[in-house]
Amino acid sequence: MSTPHLLNIALHVLAGTIAMAIGCYQLGNAKGGDAHRRWGRRFCYAGFVVCASAAAGLAAFRFLPNFAVLTVLVLYQLVGGWRSARTRERGPQAADAVWTIAAVAIAAWLAPVVLRGGGNVLVYSSLGALATLIAYDTARWCFPRRWFGTLWRYDHSYKLIASLFGMLSALVGNVVRFGQPWSQILPLALGTLTVAVFFVRLYRQDAARSATSRRI
Repeated sequence: MSTPHLLNIALHVLAGTIAMAIGCYQLGNAKGGDAHRRWGRRFCYAGFVVCASAAAGLAAFRFLPNFAVLTVLVLYQLVGGWRSARTRERGPQAADAVWTIAAVAIAAWLAPVVLRGGGNVLVYSSLGALATLIAYDTARWCFPRRWFGTLWRYDHSYKLIASLFGMLSALVGNVVRFGQPWSQILPLALGTLTVAVFFVRLYRQDAARSATSRRI
């Protein structure tokens, strides 16, 4: 293994460790305050380094279909979650449209490549998740503007939680040597369950606020 390859792996592992540690901390951290925003930015910065080093490794050293699709999916989710927290009630902006179009182009190029390399359950599920996100991000341009005052929190929560568990899935793929690729599905399933818990919590908060406003 060459020195550049080793250095890239070291950077990838370090950034991934930092991102996953911060992400797990954020799950239990109080939401909406300065600390949450500060640690959220750090999570995204580390996640961007994870995706950049993964892309460099896939392009320059060894192409692996599972990790190629996961890299694109995690990056798309990271940027989307970051953007939803910035735009909030304003809804999607021109930069979001450009990002979605770029994701469509990358997915159109990547899908045939990874499927020719031998698709498996992780590749299919990751491609399906990416396609679903792209379809949602496209459809929300048709949503009434008033929806985004509430919707952005669900969007933000889903995309960043999903990106965290996507990184955990990649970790399992590199560390666990049995049950592949099914063992990589477990973190994604846990991520889906975590998203569901957060969605229920957000719904209850919204319902409580709505009830309070009606009483006032």
